Amino acid sequence: MSNTEIRDDRAAGRLEAVDGGEVLGHIQYFVLESPARALVPVHTIVEPAHEGKGIAGSLARELYAVAEREDIPVAPLCPYVVGWAARHPEVAPPADPKLLQAAQEWVSAHPDRF
Repeated sequence: MSNTEIRDDRAAGRLEAVDGGEVLGHIQYFVLESPARALVPVHTIVEPAHEGKGIAGSLARELYAVAEREDIPVAPLCPYVVGWAARHPEVAPPADPKLLQAAQEWVSAHPDRF
């Protein structure tokens, strides 16, 4: 992970861990706009050759850092991010149930997106 850069491709809805031009893993997300703005991670994927190296955790930590910088909450639907947040309450505050419900409804209304 020492040479790994994490970059936010907001247009594609991907937070990517990149090393030497190779994408090692990513979190697929969208920005919920209503009832309030929130980052909604849906999937976390790490390439098999890079599993077990802390990449997913680094991506989750950066997702919460992005949300903090933008002063918006995270409403995680991704099981990995949900578990990571439960283990790191110091940087991952609990999600608002109303935002989680709205995020679920958005995903259900856009089945071809993820």
